[in-house]
Amino acid sequence: MHSNIYGYIRVSSKDQNEARQLAALGGYHIPQGNLFIEKQSGRDFDRPKYKRLMKKLKAGDLLIVKSIDRLGRDYDEILEQWRIITKERGADILIVDMPLLDTRTEGRDLTGTFIADLVLQILSYVAEVERGNIRQRQAEGIAAAQARGVSFGRPKKSLPEDFPLWYADWKAGRMTVNELAAKCGMSRPTLYKHIKEYAAILPS
Repeated sequence: MHSNIYGYIRVSSKDQNEARQLAALGGYHIPQGNLFIEKQSGRDFDRPKYKRLMKKLKAGDLLIVKSIDRLGRDYDEILEQWRIITKERGADILIVDMPLLDTRTEGRDLTGTFIADLVLQILSYVAEVERGNIRQRQAEGIAAAQARGVSFGRPKKSLPEDFPLWYADWKAGRMTVNELAAKCGMSRPTLYKHIKEYAAILPS
């Protein structure tokens, strides 16, 4: 039995998907005072609620989060936060959307922490490989379009380096358009213009 159960929810300041994360955590009987809800934009990751949570979290506690991307902006940060929580704090983590990311040992033949750590490392590797594949497909798409005589005007605001990966997450439904706009630091109308231009250069 865990000493304390905590929940962490993060949504962008413009996003209204807080209810989905609340519903996902609703069945775990988290005390109201142990539920930390952060409303921060995708670009600004200075998280006061998360810092308060980290000050409270101690060995034997359990932290429940709906999805792994709530812990960090990218897998390097996620891995670092995972290390701090499980190794430095000695607490357990449960990721609702991915049951294998559960460091609790109950009902497991092997140590839950070992299994979850291994899965997280694999996810990190796969994410990096996919990031490279997306950039390669983007470059190939641009080269093919230029070979057809298509010229590209310089956009008023350039897209972030990680846009192809975020775009893939948005297309797969893992990110809302508001979250994508916040990460890119632009308004939705401007984002849609970039999406239209970007989609035109992707290989069919």
